[in-house]
Amino acid sequence: MLTYIGRGYSPAFTANYDRVIARLVAGEDILIEEGPDDICQPLLATTEPHCLRDSVVERDTKAMHDVADLLGRPLQVGATINLEAMTVRKFRDAFAKGQTRRACIGCEWFELCSAISKANYQGTKLKFE
Repeated sequence: MLTYIGRGYSPAFTANYDRVIARLVAGEDILIEEGPDDICQPLLATTEPHCLRDSVVERDTKAMHDVADLLGRPLQVGATINLEAMTVRKFRDAFAKGQTRRACIGCEWFELCSAISKANYQGTKLKFE
């Protein structure tokens, strides 16, 4: 979500992702879940949903560990993260430096996300004024 600019797997996916981003900007916490989360919901109706692939589960686990290391606290299913401007800056700085990119290896969006971080996250939807 740090690099989300409104592109996704389908129009339904991006419309849903826009709603999730709006909830986070409004102050809703991120809830660490096992399996498909709110972002993935539109994909569950497809044949062989992307979110259920073993590679996605592995990437989610790597991402959770990277974020836990960055926050300096353990994370597990059921934990919450409150996003605010300072936290997003911290996450984006670490992402741009490659400190939280283990989950990105093998992802089809790797190049796009890399370009967005190199462009200082211009055009991203997750904004805290």
